[in-house]
Amino acid sequence: MGFGQGVSGLNAAASNLDVIGNNIANANTVGYKQSAAQFADVYAGTKIGLGVRVNSVVQSFNQGNIEASGRSLDVAITNGNGFFRMTSPEGAVYYSRNGQFQRQEDGRITNMQGLQVTGYPAGVAGGAGVQPQPLVISNAQMEPRATSSITAKFQLDSRATVPTQAFASAPGVPPTSNMFNYSTAINVYDSLGNKQQLMAYFAKSGAAPTVPGGTDWQMYITDVNGNTVGGAPVTLSFDNAGALQAPGAGAVTLTQPAANGAQAMAMRLDLTGTTQFGADNDVKQLSQNGYTSGSLLGFSVNGDGTITGNYSNEQTKPLGQIVMAAFGNVEGLKPEGDNVWSATGASGQPLLGVAGGSLGTLRSNAVEASNVDLSGQLVNLIVAQRNYQANAQTIKAQDTVMQTLVNL
Repeated sequence: MGFGQGVSGLNAAASNLDVIGNNIANANTVGYKQSAAQFADVYAGTKIGLGVRVNSVVQSFNQGNIEASGRSLDVAITNGNGFFRMTSPEGAVYYSRNGQFQRQEDGRITNMQGLQVTGYPAGVAGGAGVQPQPLVISNAQMEPRATSSITAKFQLDSRATVPTQAFASAPGVPPTSNMFNYSTAINVYDSLGNKQQLMAYFAKSGAAPTVPGGTDWQMYITDVNGNTVGGAPVTLSFDNAGALQAPGAGAVTLTQPAANGAQAMAMRLDLTGTTQFGADNDVKQLSQNGYTSGSLLGFSVNGDGTITGNYSNEQTKPLGQIVMAAFGNVEGLKPEGDNVWSATGASGQPLLGVAGGSLGTLRSNAVEASNVDLSGQLVNLIVAQRNYQANAQTIKAQDTVMQTLVNL
């Protein structure tokens, strides 16, 4: 027996201790994947082995526990084998399971080491040759949207009597209460985001009904100055069951001329579902699709990787989508430190996509903990230590044999 076998055993055991020690050291590292040393015996044309060597060190990419963090830019990958794709300022591409991100002053999303998270900008779908690019969350003001649709549903009191005076409205001369039975305000927005208040007045008609046996109402609509809005008044015709029969399809178009630098407005008013029963006048539904401009207040990451911005005008807007990557052989990835890997020939080319399916879904306000089984590693540590001691004993025994020969 030579010293070589024992020395190789010591070296292999020392490497195994290093691997186990590294796992234990990273037991609390977010996104870390534990490693294991694999060994191979050594022969050289003889049936007696020459010892052992470390064949490779492989990582286990099993998912770690998902832990809540409370940060909107902490993102965990759940139930999938995907990786975040990140680039360095020099253009190098890296992959990571650590979703602890931060937003820089210029809006870029990076990890704690400054690598930029990549994805698709808002309005851009992945695939078809579209390459991911660093995501940027802009502080730009959200553009306003002019009202083009109003959905309203009213209940008009069938017990009401016809107003004693005909409806009239003009600037400086608003209608009086004896000209209508019920009124309500409707807020709309022009193309510059300025809020305009329209007033809707309902007056029961004393003329012959449009629907035999039914009742007609007149809906007058004025602007804040008292001018009648284009498309008004609107005749609402109900049958004797209180259901709205006209206008056709329950919708009319209201118009406002261009003013104060804003474009002219054309708004579809949908009154479907308006009723006339023996109950008090009331608004059952009133909504419109316009809004003013807004400032970015915050953002969140959805399960499909879409980053949604929340604005001061109570609107939300997609700001981009995080791209994911998968590999044919994840064990072929090269660890680069700082919780990232790089692709190699053994790993294969990255397969890019968005969260979902085998890539996994994303969970905001959470991180993926290390997958190190600490109790298992401590047991492995004891075994590796005994293995080191046993190999040291073989060297000690060989030394004793050599000493005996010398003493002869």
